[in-house]
Amino acid sequence: MTQTPAVALREQWRTRTVEHVWLRPGDWYHPAVDALTEALTSGSSAAPAAHRLGEMRGSTGVGIAETLDDFAVLYEVVGTEPPLECVRALCEGWAAALESAPVRPSCIDPASGLPTVDYLSVRLAETYGGARRHAHHAFVTHALLLVDVAVGEDNHPWRRAARSAAMGRALGAALPQGHPMAALGGGAFAILVTRDWDLGATVARLREEVNDHAAELAIGELLRQPPRIWIEPLPETHERAVDLLDHLRR
Repeated sequence: MTQTPAVALREQWRTRTVEHVWLRPGDWYHPAVDALTEALTSGSSAAPAAHRLGEMRGSTGVGIAETLDDFAVLYEVVGTEPPLECVRALCEGWAAALESAPVRPSCIDPASGLPTVDYLSVRLAETYGGARRHAHHAFVTHALLLVDVAVGEDNHPWRRAARSAAMGRALGAALPQGHPMAALGGGAFAILVTRDWDLGATVARLREEVNDHAAELAIGELLRQPPRIWIEPLPETHERAVDLLDHLRR
C-alpha cells in the first residue's frame, strides 16, 4: 500500500528523531504528529498543529528542549528552517500545558531542565559545611557565576520557554554534568564554581555555548547579545548566601 505524503514524512521524522533526539521512543507518537505532517504536506498553516503538539508534549512531561529538538528534526527532514510563527506556537502550547498542570514540588525547573534555587541552596550548604570541616572559608574557594540573557520586559510564555530551553542546553554543554546550578527565573541563571585557574576559560566557554545554542534554535533575538556574565562573591555564611539567591530570584 502506497503511503500518503503525510505518513511518509511522519515515518522519516520518527526514524531520525528516535535516532538523534528522542529519549523514549515508545512515547513519541501522538495524533498531533499526524496533524502537523498533514499541514506541512498540504501547504496549509502549520502553526495550529504546532501549538497542539507543544501542548501535548508539555502535558505529558516532555521538556521544552526535547520538544524543540524534535521539532527541529522535522524541519531538517523537510529541508527548511522552522518558521518563527511555528516555533512560537509550539512553545506557547507547551507553556499553556505547563501552566494548567497541578503544581508539584520538584528539584528541576521544567522549562530549562536545570535544578531549582532550592536545590542550589542545598548544594551551597554542603559547600559551606565542607569548608568548615577543612578549616577554610567557602567564599575564598568558591563563587557564583551569574548569567543574564533577558531582553527587556519579556512576558510572552513562548519566549521564556524557548530562552530557558536554549540556556539549559548551553549550561549543560559548557559545564560538567552535575555541576551545581539553578534557574533563577526571568532569563537569569546561577552556577556554583570553584575559584581556580580554569574560571576564565569556563566563562569564555559558557558565552560561546549560549551564542551557539541561540543560533541553533534560531532564537538569537530572544537572548541578550552578548550574554551578561559576571562572578558574584559568596557571602561569609550559608544563610547570607541563601538570602543572596532569594534576592537574585526573578
